[in-house]
Amino acid sequence: MMRKVSLLVLGAALGASLVTLESKTAWLFPEGSAKAAASDTYRNLNLFGDVFEKIRSDYVEKPDEQKLVEAAINGMLGSLDPHSSYMDAKSFRDMQVQTRGEFGGLGIEVTQEDGLIKVVTPIDDTPASRAGILSGDIITAIDDENVQGLSLNQAVDKMRGAPNTAVILKILRGANKEPQDIKLTRAVIQIKSVRDHQEGDDVGYIRITQFNEQTFDGVHNAILKFQSEIPADKFKGYILDLRNNPGGLLDQSIAVANCFLDRGEIVSTRGRNAEESMRYNARPGDLSKGKPVVILINGGSASASEIVAGALQDHKRATILGTRSFGKGSVQTIIPLGQNNGAVRLTTARYYTPSGRSIQAKGIDPDMIVLQDVPDEFKGKDDTKGEASLKGHLKNGEDEKGGSQAYVPPDAKDDKQLIAALEILRGGSKAPNKVTSAPAANEPVKVQN
Repeated sequence: MMRKVSLLVLGAALGASLVTLESKTAWLFPEGSAKAAASDTYRNLNLFGDVFEKIRSDYVEKPDEQKLVEAAINGMLGSLDPHSSYMDAKSFRDMQVQTRGEFGGLGIEVTQEDGLIKVVTPIDDTPASRAGILSGDIITAIDDENVQGLSLNQAVDKMRGAPNTAVILKILRGANKEPQDIKLTRAVIQIKSVRDHQEGDDVGYIRITQFNEQTFDGVHNAILKFQSEIPADKFKGYILDLRNNPGGLLDQSIAVANCFLDRGEIVSTRGRNAEESMRYNARPGDLSKGKPVVILINGGSASASEIVAGALQDHKRATILGTRSFGKGSVQTIIPLGQNNGAVRLTTARYYTPSGRSIQAKGIDPDMIVLQDVPDEFKGKDDTKGEASLKGHLKNGEDEKGGSQAYVPPDAKDDKQLIAALEILRGGSKAPNKVTSAPAANEPVKVQN
């Protein structure tokens, strides 16, 4: 019996569940054209075997046969879409550790763009964030080794290592792409995926940095804490901050959405095979007790983040505020390949919001568009290109959209999106179609229709 755990990831952000999976393939060849197709497939496999044998016997130096096979597998998977890939045994183990919320490394979420490694976001309170690594930085070399030609997994592996060891990243930053070397010291990265605090004495703020195995528990505990500390008659509602959250585990995004819903569909997945087509519904009991919710998103909000935002938007349970999300609307299944053989991360389905929307290469459009003021030193690097810019991405009709602003000010007093969210909750304002700027805390929302 095949058991699968679906998870949503951006680049090398997150990993697989600890559940052991077994894969099996059934070859069904009806009469006629199907037999011809099967014959062509076996002919091409024979061609691959012939090329492999030629390399083994005639290449100028004796090749590493294992690396040859892995490179061939990576090439095959890489031709499908940006999110399908092969993980060797070590990468698979690292992914499992990371999903549990602890690993050794620098603390950056990365993706691959034009053969180089691009920072999606540094993780809060890690060597990367403390060293000043920024969203949008391009990593061109790791310890003086050029990343061009490395797979994303290979580059990530080079950045990981034993705690207290040093690594030097060469990065390009800003519109002029000026190179600079940044030295970082690796540490045990303990990812606290949920952070919370009260905004004033009447609003509960919950930030989710990624969806790992700890996320639902973190959100659940934060909600209960706010309910115990804020009197019900004063409690204005929740801000759920998903900005620059690259995604993670599907089951965790469903559980988080369920914290704010009492009934109805949360998400559905549709794949080529019936077993990949599922519908996930909310369980009765709104943990948040119906209090108003504002969700913050931006161009770095992807995957599992978009599932939560899309579900609460379709159910009109939350006001979505910020800028358009990344647009990753596909599901990856991690399929182990047996002991010491690693695993395949394979795109197996698209996901759809409760209203039937596919956000693939389109993203979630906020109910209220609020742009941040971007300091001069960050201009030219504050936008993401989005899923639609990734080579080989799954297509989604004619109206695909690019990325959007992904800058979040480090100081809350400069955070126009946060200020606008507080104004909505405290002032009872309904979300307009569009705003170009957010008010100060004591000013009304300015609307541009």
